Amino acid sequence: MEVILLQDVKALGKKGEIVKVNDGYARNFILKKNLGIEANAKNLNDLKLQKANEAKIEQEKLDNAKKFAAEIGEKYVTLSLKSGEGGKTFGSVSTKEIAEAVKKQLGYDIDKKKMILDEPIKTLGTHIIQLKLHREVTGKLEVRVTEGK
Repeated sequence: MEVILLQDVKALGKKGEIVKVNDGYARNFILKKNLGIEANAKNLNDLKLQKANEAKIEQEKLDNAKKFAAEIGEKYVTLSLKSGEGGKTFGSVSTKEIAEAVKKQLGYDIDKKKMILDEPIKTLGTHIIQLKLHREVTGKLEVRVTEGK
């Protein structure tokens, strides 16, 4: 019997896969525990429509991420750090502070976990940081660090 899995089943398959199993295993385990449904014409058509819908939604997310990456790539945020003699700074700029500045200055709500910063910014000047917007899209944000009081 062929069944469409509704959940991941260990050693059998992942959600949405069509697998061939023994009739007894299907009736007594998979169907009984709602881990899958019988692969008849109606259910196969429903699965096909669901996968098409998921693909459309994923494509929309990808397009939005690309659009946002292009939009934010043209903008910058300005932060200030206290600095002493010789341009040495007191403290550093972290992703949390950058996220707050982006929200305040640009109006975008970007999660600090999506910002890729190898180490905190400790120097004055312009820095480019990477933004992980989507699995396939990485944007760039310019951060300008100026001398503050």
